[in-house]
Order: sequence, then structure tokens, then C-alpha cells
Amino acid sequence: MRAFVIERALGEVTAAVRDVEAETWLEGSVEVAVEWSCLNFKDAMVVAPAGRVARRDQLIGGVDAAGTVVRTDDPSMPVGTAVVAHGHGFGTSHHGGFAPRLRADASWLTVLPSGLSAHDAMVFGTAGYTAMASVLELERRVAPGDGELLVTGATGGVGSVSVALLAARGHDVTALSRKPSAHEFLLALGAARVIAPVELADRPDRVLGAARFAGAIDCVGGETLAGILRVLRWGGVAVATGLVGGAALATTVYPFITRNVSLIGIDSVEAPAGLRAEVWAALAGAVGDDALGALVDREVGLEGIADGLAQLGRGDAHGRILVEPSR
Repeated sequence: MRAFVIERALGEVTAAVRDVEAETWLEGSVEVAVEWSCLNFKDAMVVAPAGRVARRDQLIGGVDAAGTVVRTDDPSMPVGTAVVAHGHGFGTSHHGGFAPRLRADASWLTVLPSGLSAHDAMVFGTAGYTAMASVLELERRVAPGDGELLVTGATGGVGSVSVALLAARGHDVTALSRKPSAHEFLLALGAARVIAPVELADRPDRVLGAARFAGAIDCVGGETLAGILRVLRWGGVAVATGLVGGAALATTVYPFITRNVSLIGIDSVEAPAGLRAEVWAALAGAVGDDALGALVDREVGLEGIADGLAQLGRGDAHGRILVEPSR
């Protein structure tokens, strides 16, 4: 079969479509015919020369996949079951979704809920899963109508889906982006307004800024997350999903002890099966067809993966890039 293969040798990385022998490469008790995959920032990190994400020297990439079980040694996952695969090392330490076939243990797969096709599941992918997990956590403290919500890194995978999900659920969404060219895209997803990062720097000479946001989904980390904590209202919550802006968090305890602010982290890699099923069920029908279509930048075959990963690595992608491994 043909697959997008990443190889590391002597400090160099090559990534290209090539023929591999499925019986030699793939391992696991359940075989899935992959109908759709998608590109994530993590995939771009896997092929980066200085990246430390990949855990093996030869790897079929793709941290996401959705398709149908075609062979199984596990009665809990019968032939014909529609499934999604993400986390558990797919595309980093276990061969992933950039191939027409994928194998894995049954416990690593999640049954797709009724009403969510393999194609639409990959419009969401790991990014959409993370976004919905963030939304569900946020809504434990904030309901529609409670106030303005902020989404940072809003043109990225998690950020763009977060904007669409929150808007569809009736929230007042503000998208933060450094890219003026992305405003139309974000407004089409349902953002009520788009702001620049400088607008978080309220009252920089004080410990706290003016209380503005009831909550936030932060996909950036670093100084951006620290800035969010300063401007959350009393009882506000920040949900942290990313660290592209840095892993360090330079803040104070003031937001937590004077405004009762909460900071919650989201992990999509080791989430338990029950939580995965809950989140994927929530994604079924979560946004309308217009918003779902607006989330998609383009669809490619295996040969289009390299260009898509380069675009993600440059940070200039607007919307999701879907992969159909059979073409």
C-alpha cells in the first residue's frame, strides 16, 4: 500500500509517499480502512528536523484517522464498525492515518456516534476533539449569556473549531488573531468580533487589568495565557490547550485569590475511553453545515500532505486540511 512515511537517520528527516508492505509495517488486533485523515500542527512537528515528537525512526504519519473496521481479532470491535483513531501515539510512536489501512488495539479506537460521518469527524479531528473537550469544561462554569468569551490562536485547528462550537451553542465569542487577513474567516465561523493581541495588555502597570471576559479557550500559552488571567471576570475560567507561545507561565496568584479564577488544562492523548465517547457524541451535529464547510480549507490526497504540513509549519493555514488516503 502507499503511505506517507517519515524517516529519521543521522539527524536528517525525509517525508514522502512510498510503497510499504502492510503486513510488515502495521500492528494491532483491529484493522481499519481509513476513509479520511487530516493535518494537525502536531503532524508538522513530527516532520520538523529539530522536532522531538516522533518516537520511532520509520513512521507512517497522521495523528488522526476515521474509517471502518475491516478485520478484527477483538469481539468488542466487530467488522463494519465506524471508528475514529487519535491519541495513544498515533502518528508519533504508532503508525497513523496517512495510509489506506491502520491497525490498533480495540481500546485505542472510539466508535463514531450516529450522525457523524468519517469525513465530518476529520473536519474536527484531534483539534476538534480538544476544542469540544474545552467547551464542555468551560460550560461547567459559564453558560450562554453569562458574558464574552475569548478564543486565542483562533485561526489554528483548535481555535477555529472552538470559535464555531461556542458560537453554535449561543455564546458571545471574541476571536484573538494576529492576522488581519483572517477576520472574514473568523466572522464566518461565528465570532462576534476579532481583536489583536495588544488588546489583552490592559493596565500593564497594575497587577490586574479590567475584568472583561467570563471565560477563555487559550491555544497559545506563554504571555498570552498570562494576559488572559489578568482580564478574566470574577469566577472566570481559562482553559489551556496549547503552548506554541511558550511553556512558561509568568503570572501571580492575584487572579485566583481576588477574582476566583480557574485555570484548567486539556489533554487529548491519554483521555479515558468514556470521556472520548462523551466528547465525540457532543460533536455529532455540533455545528451547522455552513460552519462545518467554512472550517475546511481543502481536501488532498497523500501527495498533498507535504505541502499542507509546510503550510501548518509556517502558521499561515486558515481552516482544516483533510486527507483522503485512498487517492
